[in-house]
Amino acid sequence: MNIGMLGPLHVTLDDRAGDVQLAPKPRTVLAVLLAHAGGVVPVSSLVREVWQDDPPASALRNIQTYIFQARRVLQDLLGLPPRAVARELLITSPGGYMFSDKSAEFDYVTYRCLVHDGREVVRQGRDEEGLTLLGRALAVWRGPAFVDVATGAALEAQRLQLEESRLGVIEDLSELKIKLGMYHEAISDLVVPVSEHPLHEGLHGQYMRALSLSGDRVHALSVFGRLRSRLVSDLGIEPGTPLRKLHHRILNSE
Repeated sequence: MNIGMLGPLHVTLDDRAGDVQLAPKPRTVLAVLLAHAGGVVPVSSLVREVWQDDPPASALRNIQTYIFQARRVLQDLLGLPPRAVARELLITSPGGYMFSDKSAEFDYVTYRCLVHDGREVVRQGRDEEGLTLLGRALAVWRGPAFVDVATGAALEAQRLQLEESRLGVIEDLSELKIKLGMYHEAISDLVVPVSEHPLHEGLHGQYMRALSLSGDRVHALSVFGRLRSRLVSDLGIEPGTPLRKLHHRILNSE
């Protein structure tokens, strides 16, 4: 079984596949359990994730209802009997619930393993192999993490961590492509992330480098100008020292 959270919640088993169809609150409960697969999530944590600091008097009973609804959806998606889902997948434990990690693969786990392996081979000087592994890591994503989930504090923290990790991998991948002389490929990879993250200095720095090395120095300088303008107007700060030094080198054709 494959569970996807890097994009819409998605479940696949053999020839059965589909997005998870649940109302917002039970979807949040299921997402928390999937994000902590293999560990028991206390009911109190589920209550806090769904209602923050203002749970209703019926919160505990509602959580039980949401678990029942999540199990019903899993039964329909996977074609499993109710007892199998309750005993082997979404399990009731003392004080909480657990989604078993014994019979499922999770896309965020696959992603993290590929990132680890990719960075490890790069450290060993195997750049082309690292390029392949990091590319495969990014290909795991089908959209923003938890894109169809109403996140509370815990899920939001994990979502932000995953998104920051993805941006870091994009930087690593563009660094490798620049190192290997694949300037136009790096530019293509960076166009959308730079647009989506107009204040991210790391991505802009890689974009400027790739543009300059491809021969488009004017465009590289304009990227710096736009970033500086946004940083000053939105945050009241100047670009960091590494980016200013890069700008100086490009400006002086170094």
